[in-house]
Amino acid sequence: MGDKIINEFKHEHPCYGSFDLSRIDDGEVHGMKRVKIGLIGCGNISGQYLKYCRQFDILEVVACSDLDMSKAKARAEEYGVPRVLTVEQLLADPEIELVVNLTVPAVHAEVSMRAIEHGKHVYVEKPLSVDLAEGQQLLQMAAERGLLVGCAPDTVLGAGLQTCRKLIDEGKIGEPVSAVAFMLSRGPEGWHPDPEFFYKRGAGPMFDMGPYYLTALVQLFGPMASISAMTKSALAERVIGSEPKRGQRIKVETPTYVAGNIAFHNGAIATMITSFDTFGRHHLPNIEIYGTEGTIRVPDPNIFGGDIFLNRHDQNEWERVAYTHPYADSGRGLGVADMAYAIRNGRAHRASGDIGYHVLEAMHGFHIAADQQKHYMMQSRCERPQAMPVEGLRE
Repeated sequence: MGDKIINEFKHEHPCYGSFDLSRIDDGEVHGMKRVKIGLIGCGNISGQYLKYCRQFDILEVVACSDLDMSKAKARAEEYGVPRVLTVEQLLADPEIELVVNLTVPAVHAEVSMRAIEHGKHVYVEKPLSVDLAEGQQLLQMAAERGLLVGCAPDTVLGAGLQTCRKLIDEGKIGEPVSAVAFMLSRGPEGWHPDPEFFYKRGAGPMFDMGPYYLTALVQLFGPMASISAMTKSALAERVIGSEPKRGQRIKVETPTYVAGNIAFHNGAIATMITSFDTFGRHHLPNIEIYGTEGTIRVPDPNIFGGDIFLNRHDQNEWERVAYTHPYADSGRGLGVADMAYAIRNGRAHRASGDIGYHVLEAMHGFHIAADQQKHYMMQSRCERPQAMPVEGLRE
């Protein structure tokens, strides 16, 4: 790792000032061989992964690929990736241990299973898959081969959520009883250049933003047990307000308002609403956790940091809470780094495919419960992952 990157890393992550990054040689870090990564899918989000993956000592991005090779070449030049390969070449490369799958959701499962078939661990952007059966098949294939599957979001591993988790685990609000979670917006057609897919069947606000909120709740409470829900679509058509498709109409094929309740195995319950039908700036929290002795206001689960507030039973005012964990200013790639350390040390990784599948089932569960007008009983159950270390990732 060059001096420029080391200095940039220390500047962006001052909590790592005690790490002697200059001791890292070309192939190892802390006595461990770096995990070589191949990235498939060079769209918008790939820039974040390429920027932040290179700032974790355990990771080495050696190749990238895209169906549009010009995109792959542009990303490689921008972030110093040494090789641009076809998908087939990348999957066949014996030195690549971990594939980061940033393709479109419709082919997440297909590309991930191809990586597994080639003996690679795989980390996939959310959702794990679109179809539940494909998600199950992917996890089974990986388990049979002794390979790991990771799944975004990894924002829940950042300073914001991990500090909230520590407050809960230390009993700062007593026993967790309930929560509310709100993702309310007007919809993406006002700013996104290609917003049509947000309104296709299998999309909508729950499948777009639900993974962040549901994964955060699993981090804080553990696995979900059952779901009840109602859904609605405010408009049959949407008008694009952004360039280059301004004025074009979109047929709405999915609910754009999804509201429901979740029961967790630990006894807590949560109310959650996701919406593309909300005008103006609302004043509801992203997430609040209510306990027998206090309340925590949780930051936006789509970011790594954010403001945290605590109000205990003996306080009249909200108290702003300082971070107890690093990675407040991190970006996509934190989950990949944690997974790489897990590969080297034989431990469980935190942004796991099991959690990704559990969250995927829950999102389907909201829609199934609404359609059938009855409670949906969760069939999967994941483990609540280990908390992140307060000193940052080292193993």
